[in-house]
Amino acid sequence: MIIDIDNVLITTDILSEMFCCDLDACKGECCVEGDAGAPVTLDEIAGIEAVLDDVWNDLTASAQSVIDRQGVAYTDQEGDMVTSIVGGKDCVFTCHSDGCCFCALEKAYRDGRTQFCKPISCALYPIREVKLKNGLTGLNYHRWDVCKAAVKKGCELQLPVYKFLREPLIRRFGEEWYKALEEAADELRAQGII
Repeated sequence: MIIDIDNVLITTDILSEMFCCDLDACKGECCVEGDAGAPVTLDEIAGIEAVLDDVWNDLTASAQSVIDRQGVAYTDQEGDMVTSIVGGKDCVFTCHSDGCCFCALEKAYRDGRTQFCKPISCALYPIREVKLKNGLTGLNYHRWDVCKAAVKKGCELQLPVYKFLREPLIRRFGEEWYKALEEAADELRAQGII
């Protein structure tokens, strides 16, 4: 089922499915798996470029080489702008510590060294945003084996995807939009639909 919240079409599994990242279990595998980088906007590319000096020493030599050669982003096979990758899979902003992968951009932000956190596509995961031909935006729940532990933890905590992603959803769509989403979820739950 799909609902419309202010011209954003949302699959209801975002409201009903449970999810909570479990970094201890997955070790940040989402930063190093896949065949393309994270989707980024032109504004985000500018934001990344503005903080590049602040995160440069956190990056691997291979990542630095890729950025020197092609920049922080490239156009993938589908024509989308995505973060550059190393070795055909690792995001260039992946850093490693204690056997886990972290985002160098987010780490610098959380350390108070920058004002740019990370691309919204990363912050929203496992929600994927798509632009529809009619000008609307679509939000889909993306299922990935890498995130089995996150689904398990979400079930244990009874934490739906949209509640787990409250902050990034507000960052992307605003507080009023998120309140409307919560009201829609409450109504669907009351009707027994989710």
